[in-house]
Amino acid sequence: MGGLLSPATIAATASAASRAGDVASATQRPGHRATPEQAAQTGLRFEQMFLAQMLTPVFDAIDTGGMFGGGSAEKMLRSFQVDAFAGSIVAKGGIGLAQDVAREILRMQEKTNG
Repeated sequence: MGGLLSPATIAATASAASRAGDVASATQRPGHRATPEQAAQTGLRFEQMFLAQMLTPVFDAIDTGGMFGGGSAEKMLRSFQVDAFAGSIVAKGGIGLAQDVAREILRMQEKTNG
């Protein structure tokens, strides 16, 4: 492929960047102090975004052609499927990243705000 990104990868990356912007803006407003619940929610959203990015190459390798493949429609909707799988993993307990992110948000907030 020579370093070129597929349209699905570009779309997934743009979607993840948008969600990352949402996460950052929720915790970095001037004078805003996140509650532990908000930090936990941000951690969960971050973990889902991270898992979706890690799962994307796995699903990109699946051939969508053939008799029972979804063809171009399957390729277009793949990012939604990957995001749903990542959300399901997080809902079942995830990989523990959410708790670390929430803890770090609260630690940095205390350090910054005194």
